[in-house]
Amino acid sequence: MNTGSDKPGDAVVAQDRSGTDGAPEERALGSRAPEFIKARRALHVSWQVGVFVVGLAVVVVGIIMLPLPGPGWVVIFGGMAIWATEFVWAQLVLRWTKRKVTEAAQRALDPRVRRRNIILTSVGVVIIGVLAGIYLWKFGLQMPWKIKDQ
Repeated sequence: MNTGSDKPGDAVVAQDRSGTDGAPEERALGSRAPEFIKARRALHVSWQVGVFVVGLAVVVVGIIMLPLPGPGWVVIFGGMAIWATEFVWAQLVLRWTKRKVTEAAQRALDPRVRRRNIILTSVGVVIIGVLAGIYLWKFGLQMPWKIKDQ
């Protein structure tokens, strides 16, 4: 069993410092299976195998969606959330990911970073506009595959 404890039904408690007031919150790590399932080893192992297979299927679908149309990363993290209902390592990965996403969001909301991003976006739009203008001036509204040798 991967509950983080040697005893069935017990769970490891780790401090989570992601609270907004700075005070550490304690959350139990480990299996979130119902007690009657955790009480029977064979049933709990079967439960863990089922959770792993379902989570693996969702993660594989997310990986397939990365190059194809669809919300690949969202589905992958959904599969990780399924795994996190049963496995400590997935809970720790999700906590780390949540912390990094929160830090990135706070950095993105920094006024200096926002100003820089707006300036870079404006410069990019101007460059694309100039290139589109040059193309239209030289070739008109014809598509590139219909342009005769010039």
